Amino acid sequence: MEPTNQPTNNEVTVVEDDKLQMYEKPIGEHLQELRKRFLFCFVIVLVAFFVIASYWSENLVEMLSAPVKAKGIQFIYVGLAEALMAQLKVAFIASIVVASPFIFWNIWSFVKPALYDNEKKYVLVFTFLSILLFVTGVVFGYAVVFLSAITFFVYVGQDIATPMLSISDYVSFLFGFVLPFGCVFEMPIISFILARMGIVTAKTLSSLRKYIVLVIFVIAAFLTPPDVFSQCLMALPMLILYEVGIIVVKVFGRE
Repeated sequence: MEPTNQPTNNEVTVVEDDKLQMYEKPIGEHLQELRKRFLFCFVIVLVAFFVIASYWSENLVEMLSAPVKAKGIQFIYVGLAEALMAQLKVAFIASIVVASPFIFWNIWSFVKPALYDNEKKYVLVFTFLSILLFVTGVVFGYAVVFLSAITFFVYVGQDIATPMLSISDYVSFLFGFVLPFGCVFEMPIISFILARMGIVTAKTLSSLRKYIVLVIFVIAAFLTPPDVFSQCLMALPMLILYEVGIIVVKVFGRE
Protein backbone atom coordinates (compact mmCIF):
# COMPACT_ATOMS: atom_id res chain seq x y z
CA MET A 1 0.00 0.00 0.00
CA GLU A 2 1.16 3.53 -0.75
CA PRO A 3 1.78 5.74 2.27
CA THR A 4 -0.72 8.55 2.76
CA ASN A 5 -0.08 12.10 3.92
CA GLN A 6 -3.16 12.27 6.13
CA PRO A 7 -2.31 13.34 9.70
CA THR A 8 -2.86 10.85 12.45
CA ASN A 9 -5.15 11.46 15.40
CA ASN A 10 -2.14 12.18 17.59
CA GLU A 11 -0.83 14.76 15.12
CA VAL A 12 -4.24 16.47 14.97
CA THR A 13 -4.35 16.55 18.76
CA VAL A 14 -0.88 18.12 18.92
CA VAL A 15 -1.88 20.78 16.38
CA GLU A 16 -5.02 21.61 18.34
CA ASP A 17 -3.03 21.76 21.59
CA ASP A 18 -0.50 24.11 19.99
CA LYS A 19 -3.33 26.28 18.72
CA LEU A 20 -4.85 26.48 22.18
CA GLN A 21 -1.49 27.32 23.72
CA MET A 22 -1.21 30.35 21.42
CA TYR A 23 -4.15 31.90 23.25
CA GLU A 24 -3.13 30.83 26.73
CA LYS A 25 -1.65 33.80 28.57
CA PRO A 26 -1.00 34.56 32.21
CA ILE A 27 -3.82 36.45 33.91
CA GLY A 28 -1.52 39.47 34.20
CA GLU A 29 -1.26 39.76 30.40
CA HIS A 30 -5.04 39.51 30.05
CA LEU A 31 -5.48 42.27 32.62
CA GLN A 32 -2.89 44.41 30.87
CA GLU A 33 -4.67 43.95 27.55
CA LEU A 34 -7.99 44.81 29.20
CA ARG A 35 -6.42 47.91 30.75
CA LYS A 36 -5.11 49.12 27.37
CA ARG A 37 -8.50 48.71 25.74
CA PHE A 38 -10.24 50.41 28.64
CA LEU A 39 -7.87 53.39 28.43
CA PHE A 40 -8.39 53.61 24.68
CA CYS A 41 -12.19 53.69 25.13
CA PHE A 42 -11.83 56.26 27.91
CA VAL A 43 -9.74 58.56 25.69
CA ILE A 44 -12.23 58.27 22.82
CA VAL A 45 -15.14 59.11 25.15
CA LEU A 46 -13.17 62.02 26.64
CA VAL A 47 -12.35 63.50 23.24
CA ALA A 48 -15.95 63.12 22.06
CA PHE A 49 -17.17 64.71 25.29
CA PHE A 50 -15.03 67.84 24.89
CA VAL A 51 -16.03 68.26 21.24
CA ILE A 52 -19.76 67.82 21.92
CA ALA A 53 -19.69 69.96 25.07
CA SER A 54 -17.95 72.75 23.19
CA TYR A 55 -20.12 72.89 20.09
CA TRP A 56 -23.38 70.92 20.34
CA SER A 57 -24.45 70.49 23.98
CA GLU A 58 -26.89 73.43 23.97
CA ASN A 59 -28.48 72.27 20.71
CA LEU A 60 -28.81 68.73 22.04
CA VAL A 61 -30.58 69.92 25.20
CA GLU A 62 -32.94 71.99 23.08
CA MET A 63 -33.63 69.05 20.78
CA LEU A 64 -34.31 66.64 23.66
CA SER A 65 -36.58 69.07 25.47
CA ALA A 66 -38.56 70.18 22.38
CA PRO A 67 -41.11 67.30 22.45
CA VAL A 68 -41.80 67.97 26.12
CA LYS A 69 -42.13 71.74 25.63
CA ALA A 70 -44.65 71.00 22.88
CA LYS A 71 -46.88 69.45 25.55
CA GLY A 72 -46.96 72.73 27.48
CA ILE A 73 -44.30 71.86 30.07
CA GLN A 74 -41.97 74.65 31.15
CA PHE A 75 -38.37 74.09 32.19
CA ILE A 76 -36.75 75.90 35.10
CA TYR A 77 -33.46 75.79 36.93
CA VAL A 78 -33.06 76.66 40.59
CA GLY A 79 -29.27 76.51 40.91
CA LEU A 80 -26.77 78.79 39.20
CA ALA A 81 -24.90 75.88 37.61
CA GLU A 82 -27.92 73.63 36.99
CA ALA A 83 -28.34 74.54 33.30
CA LEU A 84 -24.61 74.04 32.71
CA MET A 85 -24.67 70.66 34.47
CA ALA A 86 -27.61 69.60 32.32
CA GLN A 87 -25.62 70.41 29.18
CA LEU A 88 -22.60 68.50 30.48
CA LYS A 89 -24.77 65.45 31.28
CA VAL A 90 -26.18 65.50 27.76
CA ALA A 91 -22.69 65.89 26.29
CA PHE A 92 -21.39 62.97 28.35
CA ILE A 93 -24.17 60.58 27.34
CA ALA A 94 -23.90 61.70 23.72
CA SER A 95 -20.14 61.05 23.81
CA ILE A 96 -20.77 57.48 24.97
CA VAL A 97 -23.23 56.94 22.12
CA VAL A 98 -20.77 58.41 19.61
CA ALA A 99 -17.92 56.29 20.99
CA SER A 100 -20.05 53.11 21.16
CA PRO A 101 -18.63 51.72 17.86
CA PHE A 102 -15.10 51.90 19.32
CA ILE A 103 -16.28 50.48 22.66
CA PHE A 104 -18.04 47.49 21.12
CA TRP A 105 -15.16 46.91 18.72
CA ASN A 106 -12.70 46.73 21.62
CA ILE A 107 -14.97 44.38 23.56
CA TRP A 108 -15.17 41.99 20.63
CA SER A 109 -11.45 42.34 19.91
CA PHE A 110 -10.70 41.38 23.51
CA VAL A 111 -12.96 38.32 23.20
CA LYS A 112 -11.65 37.44 19.72
CA PRO A 113 -8.65 35.28 20.79
CA ALA A 114 -11.04 32.94 22.63
CA LEU A 115 -13.03 32.27 19.44
CA TYR A 116 -12.43 29.59 16.84
CA ASP A 117 -11.07 30.58 13.44
CA ASN A 118 -14.43 30.20 11.74
CA GLU A 119 -15.98 32.49 14.38
CA LYS A 120 -13.42 35.29 14.21
CA LYS A 121 -14.64 36.47 10.81
CA TYR A 122 -17.96 37.36 12.42
CA VAL A 123 -16.42 39.82 14.90
CA LEU A 124 -17.12 42.77 12.59
CA VAL A 125 -20.70 41.56 12.05
CA PHE A 126 -21.38 41.26 15.76
CA THR A 127 -19.78 44.64 16.41
CA PHE A 128 -22.23 46.17 13.95
CA LEU A 129 -25.15 44.23 15.45
CA SER A 130 -24.18 45.32 18.96
CA ILE A 131 -24.17 48.98 17.92
CA LEU A 132 -27.42 48.62 15.98
CA LEU A 133 -29.23 46.94 18.88
CA PHE A 134 -27.95 49.49 21.40
CA VAL A 135 -29.01 52.48 19.30
CA THR A 136 -32.36 50.82 18.49
CA GLY A 137 -32.99 50.29 22.19
CA VAL A 138 -32.17 53.91 23.05
CA VAL A 139 -34.37 55.26 20.24
CA PHE A 140 -37.23 52.93 21.20
CA GLY A 141 -36.92 53.90 24.86
CA TYR A 142 -37.06 57.60 24.03
CA ALA A 143 -39.53 57.77 21.13
CA VAL A 144 -42.02 55.16 22.33
CA VAL A 145 -41.80 54.62 26.07
CA PHE A 146 -40.43 57.90 27.45
CA LEU A 147 -42.65 60.25 25.43
CA SER A 148 -45.66 58.04 26.17
CA ALA A 149 -44.86 58.24 29.89
CA ILE A 150 -44.52 62.03 29.70
CA THR A 151 -47.89 62.26 27.96
CA PHE A 152 -49.44 60.10 30.67
CA PHE A 153 -48.05 62.20 33.52
CA VAL A 154 -49.13 65.47 31.89
CA TYR A 155 -52.64 64.10 31.35
CA VAL A 156 -52.92 62.96 34.96
CA GLY A 157 -51.67 66.23 36.49
CA GLN A 158 -53.00 68.83 34.05
CA ASP A 159 -56.01 69.72 36.25
CA ILE A 160 -53.95 69.86 39.43
CA ALA A 161 -51.03 72.18 38.74
CA THR A 162 -49.00 73.81 35.99
CA PRO A 163 -46.25 71.40 34.91
CA MET A 164 -42.74 72.81 35.37
CA LEU A 165 -39.63 70.63 35.39
CA SER A 166 -36.11 71.19 36.59
CA ILE A 167 -33.92 70.89 33.51
CA SER A 168 -31.24 68.96 35.39
CA ASP A 169 -33.74 66.50 36.88
CA TYR A 170 -35.32 66.05 33.47
CA VAL A 171 -32.02 65.18 31.80
CA SER A 172 -31.10 62.75 34.60
CA PHE A 173 -34.53 61.11 34.42
CA LEU A 174 -34.38 60.92 30.63
CA PHE A 175 -31.05 59.11 30.39
CA GLY A 176 -31.76 56.97 33.43
CA PHE A 177 -34.86 55.91 31.55
CA VAL A 178 -33.62 55.27 27.99
CA LEU A 179 -30.08 53.92 28.49
CA PRO A 180 -31.33 50.69 30.14
CA PHE A 181 -33.27 50.05 26.93
CA GLY A 182 -30.00 50.11 24.99
CA CYS A 183 -28.52 47.54 27.38
CA VAL A 184 -31.65 45.37 27.33
CA PHE A 185 -31.60 45.20 23.52
CA GLU A 186 -28.18 43.51 23.76
CA MET A 187 -29.83 40.34 25.13
CA PRO A 188 -29.49 38.34 21.86
CA ILE A 189 -25.76 39.14 21.70
CA ILE A 190 -25.29 38.11 25.34
CA SER A 191 -27.24 34.90 24.66
CA PHE A 192 -24.96 34.14 21.71
CA ILE A 193 -21.80 34.60 23.79
CA LEU A 194 -23.10 32.43 26.64
CA ALA A 195 -24.26 29.79 24.16
CA ARG A 196 -20.88 29.60 22.41
CA MET A 197 -19.20 29.29 25.81
CA GLY A 198 -21.51 26.39 26.63
CA ILE A 199 -22.87 28.14 29.73
CA VAL A 200 -26.54 28.11 28.69
CA THR A 201 -28.70 25.91 26.46
CA ALA A 202 -32.05 26.49 24.81
CA LYS A 203 -33.60 23.85 27.04
CA THR A 204 -32.37 25.63 30.17
CA LEU A 205 -33.67 29.01 29.02
CA SER A 206 -37.03 27.50 28.09
CA SER A 207 -37.38 25.83 31.49
CA LEU A 208 -36.64 29.17 33.21
CA ARG A 209 -39.16 31.12 31.14
CA LYS A 210 -41.78 31.58 33.86
CA TYR A 211 -39.18 32.87 36.32
CA ILE A 212 -37.62 35.17 33.71
CA VAL A 213 -41.02 36.67 32.92
CA LEU A 214 -41.42 37.59 36.59
CA VAL A 215 -37.89 39.05 36.74
CA ILE A 216 -38.51 41.07 33.57
CA PHE A 217 -41.63 42.70 34.99
CA VAL A 218 -39.81 43.44 38.25
CA ILE A 219 -36.96 45.09 36.32
CA ALA A 220 -39.46 47.02 34.19
CA ALA A 221 -41.25 48.23 37.32
CA PHE A 222 -37.92 49.37 38.81
CA LEU A 223 -36.69 51.20 35.69
CA THR A 224 -39.91 52.87 34.58
CA PRO A 225 -42.30 55.37 36.19
CA PRO A 226 -44.94 53.88 38.51
CA ASP A 227 -47.60 53.24 35.88
CA VAL A 228 -48.60 49.96 34.26
CA PHE A 229 -48.49 51.37 30.73
CA SER A 230 -44.78 52.27 30.86
CA GLN A 231 -43.89 49.00 32.57
CA CYS A 232 -45.61 46.98 29.86
CA LEU A 233 -43.93 49.03 27.11
CA MET A 234 -40.55 48.10 28.57
CA ALA A 235 -41.39 44.51 29.50
CA LEU A 236 -42.79 43.60 26.06
CA PRO A 237 -39.55 44.10 24.07
CA MET A 238 -37.61 42.36 26.86
CA LEU A 239 -39.88 39.31 26.54
CA ILE A 240 -39.53 39.32 22.76
CA LEU A 241 -35.74 39.64 23.01
CA TYR A 242 -35.64 36.77 25.51
CA GLU A 243 -37.49 34.54 23.04
CA VAL A 244 -35.10 35.68 20.29
CA GLY A 245 -32.23 34.77 22.63
CA ILE A 246 -33.63 31.24 22.99
CA ILE A 247 -33.68 30.88 19.20
CA VAL A 248 -30.11 32.20 19.00
CA VAL A 249 -28.96 29.69 21.64
CA LYS A 250 -30.77 26.86 19.85
CA VAL A 251 -29.06 27.68 16.54
CA PHE A 252 -25.55 28.58 17.74
CA GLY A 253 -25.25 26.85 21.12
CA ARG A 254 -22.87 24.05 22.01
CA GLU A 255 -23.75 20.90 23.87
